[in-house]
Amino acid sequence: MFEVATHLALLLILAAFLAGFVDSIAGGGGLISVPALLLAGASPIEALATNKLQGTFGAATATATYARAGHVQLREQLGMAVISAIGGGLGALVAHLVPVEVLRVVMPVVLVAVALFFALKPGLSDADRVARMRPGVFAVTAVPLIAAYDGFFGPGTGSFFMLAFVMLAGFGVLKATAHTKLLNFASNIGSLAVFIPSGAMWWAVGSCMAAAQVLGAALGARLAMRVGARLIKPLLVVVSTGMAGRLLWQAFAG
Repeated sequence: MFEVATHLALLLILAAFLAGFVDSIAGGGGLISVPALLLAGASPIEALATNKLQGTFGAATATATYARAGHVQLREQLGMAVISAIGGGLGALVAHLVPVEVLRVVMPVVLVAVALFFALKPGLSDADRVARMRPGVFAVTAVPLIAAYDGFFGPGTGSFFMLAFVMLAGFGVLKATAHTKLLNFASNIGSLAVFIPSGAMWWAVGSCMAAAQVLGAALGARLAMRVGARLIKPLLVVVSTGMAGRLLWQAFAG
């Protein structure tokens, strides 16, 4: 039934649930799901493709949960989502041209900076602030750059979208989290469209992981809306720091 032994599939399903929960609040679910797939015997391309499959469902669930509660106006964000999907697809297409080893050294530094910003920046709350960038400019600069990064590498995408929304668009923490999920979903769709024809997808395992992602994302999004910045900020700091440590270990251990 599964592409791996049943006990490994069950562990991957558990990992997907945890990834969906964490990702819906602070991003970084791939830090859990991608290593789990690699440890289960997936090749790097199989791990990335299957992760995009199950992660897309989690991001969609979180987006729908935030939208139903009024934190995202889907029609107003449709153009930005389309740009994110195109960026994700282009990033996946050029993945083989990017020096991943360089990114594995540079990105931990950026992630630590993100963690420090959210940990030390005073006044971060769920209240909106003055935007430093007009929505149109934000849509054609920050969005495609981060989405393309998601397509060809991935770790930290949610954190980078969060930081961009807070610093440049002036969003409060909860609103930024909600809009991050929409753009992350769109970039996943774009890159998934590239990965599906590759034939590297673990469809059986990925489908079950997707169901677990849906449950985890729904639970995490509801908890984030209930608690707000008091939950999102510390979890974002922990996840960003954890991703930085993981990437540094990968960069220097091998």
